Amino acid sequence: MADLTLTSPAFEDGDSIPDEHGYSAENTNPPLEIDGVPTGAESLALVVDDPDAREPAGKIWDHWVVWNVDPELSEIPAGWLPTNAVEGRNDFGETGWGGPQPPDGEHTYRFLLYALDAELDLDAEADKDDFFGAAEGHVVEKDELTGTYVP
Repeated sequence: MADLTLTSPAFEDGDSIPDEHGYSAENTNPPLEIDGVPTGAESLALVVDDPDAREPAGKIWDHWVVWNVDPELSEIPAGWLPTNAVEGRNDFGETGWGGPQPPDGEHTYRFLLYALDAELDLDAEADKDDFFGAAEGHVVEKDELTGTYVP
C-alpha cells in the first residue's frame, strides 16, 4: 500500500513556489499531484498556511482551506476552481486561494493534505479552525509539502 503523498510539478518540496502564485501576482494555486490515497477515504482536504507569519501577523496565516475533495482526484491544476468541493475562508477574509504575500522576506508555506473517512458538513464561511474541529477523529492519513516564497 502506497503512502499518501502530495507533490507539485511546479516546485520540489522545500523549494521556491513560482512567483505567479503569489497574492499580488496571478494569485492562483500551484498545480498539485496526489497519490497513495488510502482505501476507505471518503474525502480529501487541503490546508495551506504560513507558520512564519507568527512574527509579523501574530498568528499562523491561513491561505487556503478546501474540503470534501473527491478522493479519486489525482491532480489539482493551477488556478483550480473546485466544483465538487468546498473552499473555506482564508485570512485575507476571502473564500478560496489567497497566495503567498510575506511582508518581511522569505516565508515557508505548508501544503497539508488530509485523507478523511467522511465528508464534512461545513459551509463556505468556515475557516481552518472550523475545518480542524469537524475533521477531528476522521483523519485517516496526511502528508505535507512545503514551499518558500519571497516577494
